[in-house]
Amino acid sequence: MTLWVDADSVPGPVREIVLRAAHRLSLTTIFVANQRVNIPPGHATVSTVRVEGGPDVADKYIADNSVANDICITHDIPLAAILVEKKVIVIDPRGVEHTADTIGERLSVRDFMENLRSTGVETGGPAAFTAKDKQSFASALDRALTRLLRKFV
Repeated sequence: MTLWVDADSVPGPVREIVLRAAHRLSLTTIFVANQRVNIPPGHATVSTVRVEGGPDVADKYIADNSVANDICITHDIPLAAILVEKKVIVIDPRGVEHTADTIGERLSVRDFMENLRSTGVETGGPAAFTAKDKQSFASALDRALTRLLRKFV
């Protein structure tokens, strides 16, 4: 089991929670980004992969290298759709776990909003990351890790 992090836009508090979980469980964790990701020393099971710049290069790397029963942290809905199909557990930084039952609707909404933006409609950006989001993410990650660890023990 590997914990993948689409690190180009993960909020700092999410990164901290992931690092604590990786350290506590000695979990192989890979941060993938098209920029340098600083990982504090002392995390032997944590590594980074820096991919070339360009649209969706980090997403493609994660999609190509993840396998069933891995976990991925990403807010990218198209990547989530690919990973859910591969039986990877996908959690967004606000604690929403994407499943086969929910990803189709999320992808449709994302595509609709993208179409609106392409026609010049102002849709606004995401809401600020809050303490509630941080707690929701921590809980979702804990539930997913517990589920997987029970499966393999």
